[in-house]
Amino acid sequence: MRRLFSFLLVGLFIFVVSSCTKSKETLSVNREDQFIVGLECGYAPFNWTTSKPTITSVKIENTSGYCDGYDVKIARLIAIHLDKQLVIKALAWEALIPQLQAGNIDAIIAGMSPTEDRKESIDFSDVYFVSEQVVVVRKDSSFVNATSIHDFEGAKITAQKETLQEELIAQMTGAIQATSLDDYAALVLATASGSVDGFIAELPVAMSVVMNNSQLTYVRFSEENGFDVDESFITTAIGLRKGESALREQINAVLATISQETREAWMEYFIENE
Repeated sequence: MRRLFSFLLVGLFIFVVSSCTKSKETLSVNREDQFIVGLECGYAPFNWTTSKPTITSVKIENTSGYCDGYDVKIARLIAIHLDKQLVIKALAWEALIPQLQAGNIDAIIAGMSPTEDRKESIDFSDVYFVSEQVVVVRKDSSFVNATSIHDFEGAKITAQKETLQEELIAQMTGAIQATSLDDYAALVLATASGSVDGFIAELPVAMSVVMNNSQLTYVRFSEENGFDVDESFITTAIGLRKGESALREQINAVLATISQETREAWMEYFIENE
């Protein structure tokens, strides 16, 4: 009963937030009244592209499509608290930080980890989601029963370009690091076709992939048998330009209002409704 009540509250909140934001989306406003967010719109369940509007999606700037997902939910909530119109820009992963630095977007809300390397270029908000790293494989793979990251000897493993996951392959003793790919659609295709044996992904992403690709599954590991990852690599935060402390404080104030239970409920919602 408590879980049902929580989901009803989440559903009501989604509807109210959607209604408020949609009323602002119809307005033409000046740049200073916009909150422009950059993300890939291709990293489900954090963000993805859809051709039809939903109660949680937002129109992608200069396209006919819409962006939906957990990141969009967070972006909408922040935009409402800032009293600004939310604008979504779909960008390639490697373009996100340069576009932020150039002032073309106000924030990166794209499942990005606040690593030390990235902190040299941009600032970050407080954490808005914590995850773990898993390996996606085919259900008929000889690696499907692996219990350790060192059980993949001879396996061709890949990951998305310029991500933490790309670096983690080196920890898998005996695994062969295959060419990294541009996005998760390419990773799924390569694994499903047998071009590679698997790819590393965050757990929510893997859950979404498996839900939409019946021939795939994912392997989880205990803490002692999994990847050695600094805490900053298993968290996601909002990327901001250096020195914009006022915006950072406003965003952190919004994030502080979202309980861990609510964050998990939202993620579950988007995994189930992709």
